[in-house]
Amino acid sequence: MYRKALKVSIIFIYLIIVAGAVVRMTGSGMGCPDWPKCFGYYIPPTEEADLAFKPDHTYEGGAVIIRNDELRVATETFETGTNYNEANWSTYDKHEYASFNVWHTWIEYINRLVTVLAGIPILLMIIFAFWYWKGRPWLIFSSFFVLPLMGFQAWLGKEVVDSNLLPVKITIHMIVALLIVALMLFLWHKSQNKEMRITGSLSASTLSRKRNIAYDPTFKYLTIIAVLLTLVQVAFGTQVRQYVDERVAEVGYAAKSLWLEPATVMFYVHRSFSVVVVLLNVYMFYLNKTKFLGHRYMKWVLVFIGFEVLTGIMMYYVDFPFGSQPLHLVIASLLFGVQFYLMLQSLERKKSVLEALGTV
Repeated sequence: MYRKALKVSIIFIYLIIVAGAVVRMTGSGMGCPDWPKCFGYYIPPTEEADLAFKPDHTYEGGAVIIRNDELRVATETFETGTNYNEANWSTYDKHEYASFNVWHTWIEYINRLVTVLAGIPILLMIIFAFWYWKGRPWLIFSSFFVLPLMGFQAWLGKEVVDSNLLPVKITIHMIVALLIVALMLFLWHKSQNKEMRITGSLSASTLSRKRNIAYDPTFKYLTIIAVLLTLVQVAFGTQVRQYVDERVAEVGYAAKSLWLEPATVMFYVHRSFSVVVVLLNVYMFYLNKTKFLGHRYMKWVLVFIGFEVLTGIMMYYVDFPFGSQPLHLVIASLLFGVQFYLMLQSLERKKSVLEALGTV
């Protein structure tokens, strides 16, 4: 049950990343301008009229309306009279954003809903961890540590909204999501090793015969560098994306050819850095092939990098085709996941080879 809950949790984390990418693509980051509620409601409104002042109406404390292009928050539960009474309301002071778009609101709301639903399998995973990892308290703690990380991620989401999408906070928000992915993949790797030992179906010697397992220290260290480079690229990419968002606000959604004009230094750094990433991973693929290391996931690394390069070219030279932006981000997160899992396998490869040779 632990592995099933962990697997579902990993899927949900990637769904959150996909939902976040759609939010960014559609410009829905401020679709819910408050947190954790959305315009003061657990289920957001469906039309702007719901956010207008209503006479002879009961408002709960914390309810939100839009008045004079400002968000106003009910200071307590009260019933309105015929006229608006300023004494019953306070101005929302986190930011000055006060606009309603039903599509943006519900896209952001679904993003938050997916995040909440992800908590269910994560809680089950933590509960089952006490039995599954009995006698290995550090793995129980690692499973439990996912929970505060998710809480921190939720708080970061609030900070992103309160700051009206401050670029540095968006970057940190994305990096923390990838760190959660890394922790869960680490737990999956450890649980897979445990299942192999329990079933005895894939001993070290069997793996050595069937997959031509070999150990190469250079490859191991390159996997670590590749993971770090991908994290850096994601950080650079979020900064470029923020610039694009600002340009969209300036020139409009229709003028896609101007979204990266003029291009920033960060864009050129991000693009040039991608050459390093490609060359490094191609070389790793070469090592894996020529030294018969048997890392099956290496081909997926190249596939994802190929799609990353393709979507990057499309955004710059074909003026941001629909879906290219979220696809670029989602593929980057998948690339990170595969690279990180490859790194975990490589770090344990020396021990597996020694076991296969009977020297351990």
